[in-house]
Amino acid sequence: MEPEPGEFLSMLTDEEAQALRAAGRLRRWDRGTAVMNEGDLADWVLVLLDGRVKVSSHTSGGNEVVLAVRGPGGLLGDMSAIDGSPRSATVTALEPISGIVVRDFPAFLEAHGRIAVLLMKLVTGRLRDSDRKRVEYGAYDTTGRVATRLIELAERYGEKTSSGVRVALPLSQDELAGWTGASREAVSKALRTLRDRGLIETGRRRVVIHDLDGLRKRAR
Repeated sequence: MEPEPGEFLSMLTDEEAQALRAAGRLRRWDRGTAVMNEGDLADWVLVLLDGRVKVSSHTSGGNEVVLAVRGPGGLLGDMSAIDGSPRSATVTALEPISGIVVRDFPAFLEAHGRIAVLLMKLVTGRLRDSDRKRVEYGAYDTTGRVATRLIELAERYGEKTSSGVRVALPLSQDELAGWTGASREAVSKALRTLRDRGLIETGRRRVVIHDLDGLRKRAR
């Protein structure tokens, strides 16, 4: 599967990608498997080749907060592999996945200076995205935040059909709630509101967006 635009693997040249593959080994995980666990000490990173994962953390009250969804080309576990600190989040396979496991990632970066610079840009982008989401949580209501996440999924994974943009959701409503910083009940209500306005149609782990421009307006 081709790496998603903007993900780590998409930023590498063919030669750099080959060097990365040569430095690691291929592994596969089933849907629902915890690939990395928050708090673990580990020295390896994963570069996704196929499938999607969720990156999540848990509050002191035990609620799951979904921090990101990563797809093909995504780099995972780089922070703890570089600074030696415990994993800051749990990574769970949302569907069957495969990827390249690279150990001693700092040594690989030392040998490939341009990739190290690209990683700095990638981390900066993640920080900007995190800042943007914090602004959303303070400025948008739940319906606006749900609309924003649906737009993100549509832009990344959407398939154009005669009735709109179809998104095969990798997330349950509980997980979507964790990604929007709201309760499951609030997310259900937001989805119902968007359905009643004719903006979307929902089914089991799928959404069809009938009016993407209208959804963007509601996300503001």
